[in-house]
Amino acid sequence: MPVINVIGAGLAGSEAAHIAALMGVDVKLYEMKPVKYSPAHHSESFAELVCSNSLRADAVTNAVGLLKKELRITGSLIMEAADKARVPAGGALAVDREEFSGFITDWIRSSDKITVINEEITKIPSDDEITVIATGPLTDGELYDDIGRLCGDDTLHFFDAAAPIVMGSSIDMSKAFRASRYSKGGDDYINCPMDKDEYLAFYRELIGAERAAVKDFDREIVFEGCMPIETMASRGEDTMRFGPLKPVGLIDPRTGKEPYACLQLRQDDRAKTMYNLVGFQTRLKWDEQKRVFGMIPGLENAEYYRMGVMHRNTYLNSPLHLEDTYRFKGRENLFFAGQMTGVEGYIESTASGFLAGYYAALKALDMEIPFKPGSNTVMGAMAAYVSDPSIKHFVPMNANFGIVNPMPGKFKGKDGKKMKCQAIADRSIEEMAEFAGVLEKLKVS
Repeated sequence: MPVINVIGAGLAGSEAAHIAALMGVDVKLYEMKPVKYSPAHHSESFAELVCSNSLRADAVTNAVGLLKKELRITGSLIMEAADKARVPAGGALAVDREEFSGFITDWIRSSDKITVINEEITKIPSDDEITVIATGPLTDGELYDDIGRLCGDDTLHFFDAAAPIVMGSSIDMSKAFRASRYSKGGDDYINCPMDKDEYLAFYRELIGAERAAVKDFDREIVFEGCMPIETMASRGEDTMRFGPLKPVGLIDPRTGKEPYACLQLRQDDRAKTMYNLVGFQTRLKWDEQKRVFGMIPGLENAEYYRMGVMHRNTYLNSPLHLEDTYRFKGRENLFFAGQMTGVEGYIESTASGFLAGYYAALKALDMEIPFKPGSNTVMGAMAAYVSDPSIKHFVPMNANFGIVNPMPGKFKGKDGKKMKCQAIADRSIEEMAEFAGVLEKLKVS
């Protein structure tokens, strides 16, 4: 019977195992939890969400929203779990973390095609075994060293951070208010408004607050999408007001006006007990987080479920080492997936895992590739981007329309951009529907 190894049961590894199992391939899924945990992981469940419970925009006129649609069309396990575990978040897709991970874990453990092995893998399996490495951006230790030897150069890395989560009942609602920006989504967010004096006092304390020591941080790359709030503040007095603290589209019901600055808190679980400080990734010391964030109106007595944390992420110089099938150049049976390939974000990691699992399963079945999503799709465009040898300075990349094939024709007028994005989406959806038809024929009942 054909068999593959999948190392790591995060979003990418779980998705890879899922598609391979549906194609009739036996999967050995190696997951080191609960034997060992990374600094950012705490749950025994698979596909644990770490930095945020938000899977970002859901509209197909946004690249990551279109990528979700592509995954839904092709039968993604992660998207099925996300839709079942959805919690209110305006125009974004956010989930109850435990319900989301629990659904994925239950599906994988109940599959008769997947054997879960709880142990840490410290070396890349031999090339006579078909393997997908999806150990994530926190890969370290002996496996990290072995991957480094395989690549023959220094593995790249950058720093990533997670925002704090507070207890909803500890937020002072006499100072905060519920609303979504521009009233899109009703009252999905809790908003903590600040006047100018409150904002400037917070800003001064934030830039002077004591940070946790993170080795080599000041010499490393910080991914812009997860920049620590104190790093953002250090770029200028108003930088936060044009970022996570922008007040645009929010009206304080007590004043009838937009506040000078405003922090939004997003629901983190279905029961509305946990709220994530949106955009407040940080490496401040924990007591400093409580002190400084407690200056924000409504958070003076906030109780924290999780403090903000920072960790070093690892990714390959993929244009040097990967093909557009996520296969490692020069290793017939070795594939990589997830954030370590340089795709940045939960959904992007999921998509890379889907394709890596698909191509690895075809290899195990000794089949030619019957269909390969192209750069008219976001999924295919990401695979093409991370394997593009013309890229000389490779850094992690979120899904975006800039890497998708240009849409011919002119789109003019005030709605031109939206019409163009919709045309890109329509083109992608048509191609992915064809892919879904191919997959249906490959699946084993």
